[in-house]
Amino acid sequence: MTEEYGFGFFDGAWTVRNRRLVDCLDPDSGWDEFDGHTAGRLFRDGRAHVDDIVFPSRDFSGMTLRLYEPDTGEWTLNWSDSRTGRLDPPVRGRFGADGTGVFLGDDHYRGTPVRVRFRWSGIGPDTARWEQAFAPAGTEAWVVNWVVTPPPRERGGFSL
Repeated sequence: MTEEYGFGFFDGAWTVRNRRLVDCLDPDSGWDEFDGHTAGRLFRDGRAHVDDIVFPSRDFSGMTLRLYEPDTGEWTLNWSDSRTGRLDPPVRGRFGADGTGVFLGDDHYRGTPVRVRFRWSGIGPDTARWEQAFAPAGTEAWVVNWVVTPPPRERGGFSL
């Protein structure tokens, strides 16, 4: 997998299963599980990827803009959802030789500064796993708080 085409696996329309902690910093807060429907498309010869996701049983939707920076060899991932209407601070990183992508950034959760980690793993023609983890700033106490497993619903592009 080349860096330029790191998100080609997520091109097309998917139904995804979400597991999200009720409190993103408390591993004992319990999991909320729900489905989402997402559609993604590559742009700029694979150096950009946009996906839009709708959560039918929840009161929000979201989108991610992923951009490859050839001068650094890194991707920036930018999330926005309908609850805030803002673009969250980006996470930055790359895919390793094993195909796992790790992306790190800084943000706040309920007023607490946190490190954010996105990890894409298990990537294959019909499989992928995304997880989000937070660690209170200055620590390595990572709490995985959102996991998405997207088996493909159908392959192919869509119109933005």
